[in-house]
Amino acid sequence: MVFDANLMPPALGVLGLLIVFSIYQWIKKQPSGSGAVQKIGEQIHIGSIVFMKREYKMLSMFALVLLVLLYIFLGPASALCFLVGAVASATAGYIGMNTATIANVRTTQAAHEEGSAAALTVAFFGGSVMGLSVAALGLLGLGGLYYFFGDTHSEALHGFAMGASVVALFSRVGGGIFTKSADVGADLVGKLEAGIPEDDPRNPAVIADNVGDNVGDIAGMGSDIFESYCGSMIATIAIAATLSAVALDKLGNQSELMFLPLALASLGLVCSVIGIVFVKMSSN
Repeated sequence: MVFDANLMPPALGVLGLLIVFSIYQWIKKQPSGSGAVQKIGEQIHIGSIVFMKREYKMLSMFALVLLVLLYIFLGPASALCFLVGAVASATAGYIGMNTATIANVRTTQAAHEEGSAAALTVAFFGGSVMGLSVAALGLLGLGGLYYFFGDTHSEALHGFAMGASVVALFSRVGGGIFTKSADVGADLVGKLEAGIPEDDPRNPAVIADNVGDNVGDIAGMGSDIFESYCGSMIATIAIAATLSAVALDKLGNQSELMFLPLALASLGLVCSVIGIVFVKMSSN
C-alpha cells in the first residue's frame, strides 16, 4: 500500500486537534479558586460567549450572501472552500477565546497557591491551545480541500482564504470596537463620575472591558493569525500553480511545488507539539 503524502496535512490536523482537546481538559482540571475570583471569572466567561454568539450570528448573514454569490459566479468548489475557511477561522477564534477565559482564573489561582512558575505553566498551556488550534484547523481545512481540489481546481482554494479573511475582519474590528468602547466607558463613569479606581470589579463596565479584551485580542487575533497562516500557504500554492514551463524546468515538478507550503506547515505543527512537550517535561 502506497502512502499518499497529500493526506499528511489533514491527518496531522486531526492529531493536532486531539492534542488541543487533551490540553483543554488538563486546564479545566486545575483549581479555579472560590469567592470573588471565581465569580468574576465566570462573568467574564459568560459575557465573552454571549458576545461571540451575537457576533457570529450577524457575521453568518453577511457570509451567506457572499456564499451565494460565489456559488453563482465561481461555482460550487469555490463556494465550498469559502464556507470551510469561514467555519475553520471562526472555530479557531472561539476555541482560543473559550480556553483563555477558563485559563485566566486558573492562572490567578495557581499564582496565589503555588507561585509564578505554576501560573506561567497554566498560562502557557492556555495560550498553546490557541496556537495549535490555528495550525491544526488550517492544515485540516486547507489540507483536506487541497487533497480534493489541488490537482483539478486549485483556484478554488482562494475561496478558503476569502472565508478566513471575512471572519478575521469581523472578529478583529468588531472585538476591537467593543473593547475600546467598554474601556472608555469604564474610565469615564468609574474614575471621573463615581470615583472608583480603574479595573475595580464594582464597576460593571470593567467586566465588559475584560470581555472585550478576550473577544478582540484573543478570538479576533486568533482569526487574524489563521487568515495570515492559511493565506500565505494559498498564495504560495497559487504561485506554483501558475509557473511557466521554463520555470518548472528549473524548479521541478509542479505538484510537488504546490504541496511544499503544506508540507512545511505540517512540519511546523510537529515542531510546535515537540516544543510544548518539552515545556511540560521541564515544568514537572
